[in-house]
Amino acid sequence: MKTSAAIRVEGLEKSFADLDVLTGVDFDVAEGSIFALLGSNGAGKTTVVRILSTLLKGDAGTATVHGHDVAAEAARVRESISLTGQFAAVDEVLTGRENLVLVAQLRHIADAGGTADALLARFSLTDAGGRRAGTYSGGMRRRLDIAMSLIGDPPIVFLDEPTTGLDPQARIEVWDAVKELAANGTTVLLTTQYLDEAEQLADRIAILHQGRIIANGTLAELKQLLPPTTVQYVEKQPTLEEVFLAIIGEDGLNAAGDAAAAEKGEPR
Repeated sequence: MKTSAAIRVEGLEKSFADLDVLTGVDFDVAEGSIFALLGSNGAGKTTVVRILSTLLKGDAGTATVHGHDVAAEAARVRESISLTGQFAAVDEVLTGRENLVLVAQLRHIADAGGTADALLARFSLTDAGGRRAGTYSGGMRRRLDIAMSLIGDPPIVFLDEPTTGLDPQARIEVWDAVKELAANGTTVLLTTQYLDEAEQLADRIAILHQGRIIANGTLAELKQLLPPTTVQYVEKQPTLEEVFLAIIGEDGLNAAGDAAAAEKGEPR
């Protein structure tokens, strides 16, 4: 795995009205890795992604994506990334292949049809390529959505809660697609509130709580934050859920509601 930073965030701050959503966020994402930003609803995960993808300006701090400053070189950043939001943005009237061809044409790809066929094969959608996307299962729509985001070979992909609302089987399908991205050298930053998702996918996990990164490391490193396990008849290793709850505490969960509303721009 490459070790240079594809994404670097230092002292990032953002407030909405009288609520501080980000109060000094710092982290690096290594090239070709899967980095999970883990936190409760309202922790500020989507705000971080919106700033990194140039959709929102931070109030303070710096951030670089693929070597470009998100504030000063927004156009260069957008050339280097793809963003997949919380819900699949496919045209359900078009077939899967037509969705891909349309995006390839909009991106001025010379061989739009060939690009579409290659992506259908890569995401195991070839047999469904001629069907309307509206007939796809949730997992298939999400895989198609991710395939569309890869047209033009962006080196960095942001996935904002990619499995929200999916059933267990569909989640596994998306997990496999994400692993495939990293295996092919794409840097992936994903946000999630699902602890098992971070545990399954991420090379590194950062826990975002009350506007700050309060823990950042590999799964093994995060488990070391808890006391050693007690051996009686069997050795019980802490789960990521136990680590997460121990770090943020019960009071932290109660503070998430106002932050979630503020991040979405809804009245509190």
